[in-house]
Amino acid sequence: MSAKPTPMEKGQTWATFKRLWPYVLPYRAAFVVSILGMITYGAVDAGMIWLVQPLIDNALTAGNSDVLKIAPFIVVGMFLVRGSANFVSTYCLAWVSQKVVQSMRQMVFEKYLNLPVSYFDTQSSGDLISRITYDTEQVARASSSALVSMVRDGATVIGLLFIMFYQSWQLSLIFFLIGPLVAWVITLVSRRFRKVSKAIQKAMGGVTTASEQMIKGHKNVIAFGGQAIEAERFAKVNNRNRQQNMKLSAAQAISQPVIQIIGSVALGVVLYVASFDFIFQSLSPGTFITIVGSMMGLMQPLKHLTRVNADFQRGITAAHSVFEVLDTPNAPDGGSHKVDRIEGAISFKDVTFCYPNTNKDEPALRGVSLDVPPGKTLALVGRSGSGKSTISSLLPRFYDATAGRIQVDGVDVNEYVLSNLRSQIAMVSQQVTLFNDTIANNIAYACERCSREQIEAAAEAAYLMEFVKDLPQGLDTMVGENGILLSGGQRQRIAIARAILRDAPILILDEATSALDTESERAIQAALDNLQKGRTSVVIAHRLSTIENADIIMVVDKGQVVEQGSHQQLLAHGGIYSQLHQMQFGDNE
Repeated sequence: MSAKPTPMEKGQTWATFKRLWPYVLPYRAAFVVSILGMITYGAVDAGMIWLVQPLIDNALTAGNSDVLKIAPFIVVGMFLVRGSANFVSTYCLAWVSQKVVQSMRQMVFEKYLNLPVSYFDTQSSGDLISRITYDTEQVARASSSALVSMVRDGATVIGLLFIMFYQSWQLSLIFFLIGPLVAWVITLVSRRFRKVSKAIQKAMGGVTTASEQMIKGHKNVIAFGGQAIEAERFAKVNNRNRQQNMKLSAAQAISQPVIQIIGSVALGVVLYVASFDFIFQSLSPGTFITIVGSMMGLMQPLKHLTRVNADFQRGITAAHSVFEVLDTPNAPDGGSHKVDRIEGAISFKDVTFCYPNTNKDEPALRGVSLDVPPGKTLALVGRSGSGKSTISSLLPRFYDATAGRIQVDGVDVNEYVLSNLRSQIAMVSQQVTLFNDTIANNIAYACERCSREQIEAAAEAAYLMEFVKDLPQGLDTMVGENGILLSGGQRQRIAIARAILRDAPILILDEATSALDTESERAIQAALDNLQKGRTSVVIAHRLSTIENADIIMVVDKGQVVEQGSHQQLLAHGGIYSQLHQMQFGDNE
């Protein structure tokens, strides 16, 4: 157990709880009903012990059997009220908690859609998924089962304390001598619960990440015989998760008996003090049994409160983690410039760029300047890691330039409304992303107004129908998760069809034909040539044969543009481009 809590730890629970309240507010009617039901439940529990005193003193001791005749109806009625209150409170609070979790999950998911790309560069996908699934579920547990027990058992404790004071305030004062001690134990345990809960969240993220990596790379794992390595990797994160959960269980298991032992000491003192003559003579049998019964009755709710404190603290920690995501700044979008369709002029002016969390002395781009007139094609070539893809990533503002200016139609890209800027750009990359949907819906992804005829025309233009016509359901065939049921070339054709349908004035083609065989590449290249007509294109290619007709070819090396010109000019120059060309084609030219 940690020693002194930091100010942040002290205020975290209350601050997080305050932030949760606006999520509950829309459902406050059901929430209030559930709270009233829990209080009723606790009050009935305390009321059952209250009945002990009149039953003993007014019935058994006084020999009045009429009281015993009425008692069964009172007891059954109280249990009917108790059962009804339990159902109403549990159901209403479960409904509210699920609504809150639904809302929080939706907000986290939508937040991910608006975060900058750099955020995802520094986060594992397992941790990101865990926040949507595991963390929000912990919030549900804190706001349902834990809160039910805290309010219900809290009401029972208050009711029993009231009964004790009403019957004998002298004996009841003894219980309050242990109150600060119990509060101190609960505070220490709560702090421990928060700390371990945070570690459990990280461990769960590790489990999710290891599982996701194995599932995504399953073919590579079995191809390289990495089953034992992956099993060992998962065993480590799985064991770490078990260890953290055991720490939570240990803290929970220690705290419950400690609090009960403290309570038993108080009960023992009460029994001893009751033997004093001035107190003994003032107690009736019913009063004495009621007080002792109340103190023994306090043990169970105190045990429940300590146990659910773990769930509550885990939920508060999870909510804090979710709020950290929601508080992360969105991708910068301060521009106001908006156009229906741009001309397509692209300009980089002395652009320097460093990826976040990397060495600032070794930027990915250094002083890059280029100008591409509307409708022209710019080809970027160079060795792997030279900065070609970085240039294409800055244009749609996946990242913002560290220095320099990037303009489209003479307007700085930062001045555009971000969604409007990106709507002017169609991308086909080497890594094609497809969704577990039909081929037609993947082609028409995020296209609000497109007819079936337009989808079919785009498929024809991308030479997609060559294989689609042989499928039983044609364009309505499901592609599987990330297009797993299709070949690499087929996935890339769908991506090209998607770009054709988008009909954007700027095209970014990042190795758009890399997964195609020679015959398919020729067909697709013809489609891309048609697609590029009248559009500004930025083409990244390793195969120089695909960019020989580009208007401008730039050779990028170590983040700098080292050569620029047409295909023939660069060959005549005899520089890096000429060397790359000779490596691919030998001395034929």
